[in-house]
Amino acid sequence: MACGSFILDVVDLATFMELTEPSMTRPLIITMGDPAGVGPELALRGAWWAAKAGVPIAIAGSFGVLQRVASKLSLALPSRILPEAFAAYQFLPNIPVIVDFEELNAASVQPGIVNVETGRASLGYVCWSIDQAVAGNAAAIVTGPIHKEAWVVAGSPFPGHTELLAQRTHAPRHCMMLAAPSIRCALVTVHIGIAEVPAAISVEGILETIELAGDAVAKILQRPPAITVCGLNPHAGEGGLFGNQEEELMIRPAIKLAKQRGWQVTGPLPADTAFIPAWRAKTDVYVCMYHDQGLIPLKAIAFDEAVNITLGLPIIRTSVDHGTALDIAWQGVADGGSMFAAIDLASKLSANRQE
Repeated sequence: MACGSFILDVVDLATFMELTEPSMTRPLIITMGDPAGVGPELALRGAWWAAKAGVPIAIAGSFGVLQRVASKLSLALPSRILPEAFAAYQFLPNIPVIVDFEELNAASVQPGIVNVETGRASLGYVCWSIDQAVAGNAAAIVTGPIHKEAWVVAGSPFPGHTELLAQRTHAPRHCMMLAAPSIRCALVTVHIGIAEVPAAISVEGILETIELAGDAVAKILQRPPAITVCGLNPHAGEGGLFGNQEEELMIRPAIKLAKQRGWQVTGPLPADTAFIPAWRAKTDVYVCMYHDQGLIPLKAIAFDEAVNITLGLPIIRTSVDHGTALDIAWQGVADGGSMFAAIDLASKLSANRQE
């Protein structure tokens, strides 16, 4: 899709060229998320949080919306505004910039009210940022919260970030993992209805999720991880009594193959006991069969510090683990913990990739 037009406001070409010495690093790009949600506030807070840590940051979004939010909430507003043409240059630490997408009428955006325009805008930020990362112009992307219904009305065929990222980066294997210091959950299926899950899981899909999660957590922890795989049905199927024998036909065979490949895997465990403190203490990452099986315990335990990571991509992408929170949009009460954690993890992962 077209990613819109851009303007040069504060920084002229000569000045910008002086700022872009070869020794400077590529930026992390924060996508602003849906303009009507908490994304603009979190993008601003995250940009300045990162700048204090010396992380080069560019916000992909609407300068007009960011200006309105900054004024309303008494937040500092980055003064450097860049067009798409400058995205290939390297950025200074400590000086966040904004890449301004002009096509959104910022004055018409109302906090808490999403529509086709806000959906189209947030989709454009993500598409552009993915392309910059694939081209090597960005070290990583950190995505703000989008509104899935707004994406649909804007014409997107993708139900969320994960599917768009996989398609646009041509990733043959991918999965979603949400991670916090106290719990990590990787998902075999993501944005589908619960009735569709049994038909969507397979031995290959479960094994792929085990391996992607295992590889990622091994890099994070610098050691082989302990992996717990959840069953699909109550009591993990109770030996085939519940469900359609998904545990016997798909989950157990996948676990067997993973063990043969050297992974330390336990399961399938009933989901109602898999997340008790005793199991969490000996589990580095859970492999969950469907979205809410993993996200309910994770958000109950670590809502404000969890990070969404898309595994298997040729680029680094992290995200907040929550939605647009329309009921508190532009009120200055959104918790920035997940955004800060997402920036921190993206920065560390990109540094590891460069080593």
